Amino acid sequence: MSVDLRRVRNIGIAAHIDAGKTTTTERILYYTGKTHRMGEVDEGTTITDFDQEEQQRGITIYSAAVSCPWRDHTINLIDTPGHVDFTAEVERSLRVLDGAVVVFDAKEGVEAQSETVWRQANKYNVPRICFINKMDKVGADFAASFRSIREKLQANPVAVQIPIGADNYFEGLIDLVEMKAFYYQAKQMDTKPEERPIPPELEETARRARHTLEEQVADICETVMEHFINDEPVPNELLKAGLRAGTISNRLQPVFCGSALAYVGVQRLLDGVIDYLPSPLDIPAIVGHDPEKPDKQITCPTDPTAPLVAYAFKIVADKPMDLYFVRIYSGTLKSGSRVYNPARDKKENISRMFRVFAKRREQIESAGAGDIVAVLGLRDTLTGDTLCDAKRPVLLEAIEFPETVISMSIEPKSSADKDKLEEALAMLARENPTFKYSVNSETGQTIISGMGELHLEVLVNRLKRDMHVDAKVGKPRVSYRETVSAVAEHEEEFNRPISGKEAYAKVKLRIEPYTPPPGKPHVAFVSNIPVESPAQVYVKAVETAVLEAAHTGVLAGYPMMNLKITLLDAQVHEANSSDLAFEAAARIAFDKVAAAASPALMEPIMKVQVVTPESNFGSVSGDLSRRRAVVTDSTMRGDRRVIDAQVPLREMFGYATELRSLTAGRGSWSMEPSHYEIVPRQLADSILGLA
Repeated sequence: MSVDLRRVRNIGIAAHIDAGKTTTTERILYYTGKTHRMGEVDEGTTITDFDQEEQQRGITIYSAAVSCPWRDHTINLIDTPGHVDFTAEVERSLRVLDGAVVVFDAKEGVEAQSETVWRQANKYNVPRICFINKMDKVGADFAASFRSIREKLQANPVAVQIPIGADNYFEGLIDLVEMKAFYYQAKQMDTKPEERPIPPELEETARRARHTLEEQVADICETVMEHFINDEPVPNELLKAGLRAGTISNRLQPVFCGSALAYVGVQRLLDGVIDYLPSPLDIPAIVGHDPEKPDKQITCPTDPTAPLVAYAFKIVADKPMDLYFVRIYSGTLKSGSRVYNPARDKKENISRMFRVFAKRREQIESAGAGDIVAVLGLRDTLTGDTLCDAKRPVLLEAIEFPETVISMSIEPKSSADKDKLEEALAMLARENPTFKYSVNSETGQTIISGMGELHLEVLVNRLKRDMHVDAKVGKPRVSYRETVSAVAEHEEEFNRPISGKEAYAKVKLRIEPYTPPPGKPHVAFVSNIPVESPAQVYVKAVETAVLEAAHTGVLAGYPMMNLKITLLDAQVHEANSSDLAFEAAARIAFDKVAAAASPALMEPIMKVQVVTPESNFGSVSGDLSRRRAVVTDSTMRGDRRVIDAQVPLREMFGYATELRSLTAGRGSWSMEPSHYEIVPRQLADSILGLA
């Protein structure tokens, strides 16, 4: 079945937690005819939040994919989490989407996670439209929310609608393209909005807003500009075309308004998705590179007849086979075919393919460029891997996930559960790139690491509930890192038997502080060995050894970061040199040179946003100061004070309880990883047990 790609929209819905994403998604599914009963977050009956944990907590944890029809178009929609602990779900969804709907709370405007989502969308050049939701909420302010999008996100929002009233007096909206008013029966899901002339008291406001809309579109569209400067009316279709071009080129972001909970404005938002967000043909063809020649770029056209290029962006670990979500960029993927994974140098089988509707699956035989499907049969593929035609290998850029910041010990309750625990942890790590586990070789203790307390709590609950592994967990603790703060060099000669055979290697290493470019590894290795040198064949062994050694640090076994290791020189023995000898020499040299380069402990610094009543501002800011916080901004949002700060994660344990106490339960906060910083010396000594 050939699909007209001009009639396909691959979109995501993203926002800060509690802005109303999942409710908006439920309304979309209802109005597109995909469901016949409207699910509610508060009742735990939503379609996309189908996991038990999501229903109990009333939040989205896993991105869910659904396909639905609207105006003879197909919308492939992904509902993403809003909680920062699950930011990887947002990151990998935005990586493969053509457009996004960003939802804002009309009272709160831009919040902390809104900024993170917007930044991620910028990173992947995802065109987006905005939906200012909850216009019926007490304190809703369309103008303030609109202003916060422009000022806090450095965006170029353009209102295509304005509300009629707000909070308890919210009655509907004025469409500035059609210049008509639409009144809604609040809480009536199946009544059509009543179309009326714009009320006299809002005529001037609507006229000014339409003028601003035309002006913003004229700035990027010459044909609209001609009408605008000549004071001629701009035809609606021309205005729409200009808006679409501006949105797709990321120069404009159309802003809609409504209340998903009260069924207001969702159908017109769907119209906006069709009218302004791109089809797979509207976005530039993705560019990969040749796996053998990284400098050689390969353009992958959105063409079902071209060689296959697809991208695995999500894994749902399951028995007997994992389910992989795949975005097809080029060519056609067929059930029963074999594909090549250049990142792993493995051939893989596609045994079955599905179109996914949340937890329901519809089996299909093939899918073409521009589609998002789920497949079974892959074995070695991981998140961010490319699947392609073996005769024309292409490697697409992998997703860069943030470092884990928190860890805890975990152990099976009985020895019988040991193998089950290892298998379950491996499954969780496969599907969740920001979850890691390792075994401490000295203590035998298993350590799990993630993005926050909630992240690990959800995963541990999954272990117990879904995988039936009874495990005991320790208290959460900070995932520290190590680095160096000085430059040092060391030469190491290794000349002793290995397994009864003489072995020789000599290496000279330099280690120094380093700031990696975005998307590059935190530890860089450089070789100064000439290509013609006999030692060239052992450079790979040295690199492997020093990178492994850097992973276990020199102070307390924490992984190292922000350092550059240079192999300055290497000497070989014509008979006794080997990879093993060079690995041994490199490990010893690394330990010695790192110890000489003023090693330092690093701690994760969190970006924290606290919203508190103004009357509690003093006590809240005083408490943050005691937690070694650096306040970066303090603004008013309505009658509330918003404090932005950077705080060490170590100091934030138990903060929820403290903030509740300080604000009588009226304060709220959010936190996300920002960066790592060197721990003050006295505190580092205390952490390392030296004080």
